[in-house]
Amino acid sequence: MKREHIEQVRPWPPFAAMAPESFESLMRGAYLKTFPAGFELFAEGEQADFLHVLVDGRVELHASWRGRETTMAILTPGASFVLASTVRDAPYLKSARTLERSRIVMVPSEDVRSAIATDPTFAVSMIDELARCYRASIRHSKEIKLRTSTERLANWLLRQSRRAGNADRFPLPLEKRRIAAYLGMTPESLSRGLKALAAHGVKVEGGEVVIEDRARLENYASPTPLIDQPEDPVAPTGGG
Repeated sequence: MKREHIEQVRPWPPFAAMAPESFESLMRGAYLKTFPAGFELFAEGEQADFLHVLVDGRVELHASWRGRETTMAILTPGASFVLASTVRDAPYLKSARTLERSRIVMVPSEDVRSAIATDPTFAVSMIDELARCYRASIRHSKEIKLRTSTERLANWLLRQSRRAGNADRFPLPLEKRRIAAYLGMTPESLSRGLKALAAHGVKVEGGEVVIEDRARLENYASPTPLIDQPEDPVAPTGGG
């Protein structure tokens, strides 16, 4: 892998705290690949041969059962995935596909496990990253189980607004069917939810969301730090 690409990866967790010699050794077997949009990187059930690090683009983690499919996470640059499967030398529990042209660093899982065994600082960083991913999973599980579909949608829109700098107008970052899948909704229930939120200060114009009354939306959504933190899975995290 070229030096410039190695230096791009160096500042990202969980590599930032590694001893220089451990990092250099880990990167020796790694390589950078560019994938077109819609490329299936791996399928759930396959052995975790690589830890993936997203440099550019977006990746969807998804899963299926008996013809049904759901979105587990949307990853943005800086995300490493799928860490838990790499650490445990276990099959992937999710599939991954690119949503747009993406550049990904692929690090052999065997090398990652060796680095964990020999570099205590890297091992601690791995624990921290796994804990972050675990907490994100718990937050998402709580949201799915404790909120109605429209409450989930309201809080998701507030989180997107925060990521856009607390903007009152911002584009939907995903196709509606992917938003619905991530929130545990059907596309039809998503459409009904968006219409219902008009009574709580939100409207959709084309592909943009407009928050007309933030106080009313927040009163309805009732966001809480025990669910609505940046650890949620539509952020750079993909640990499963």
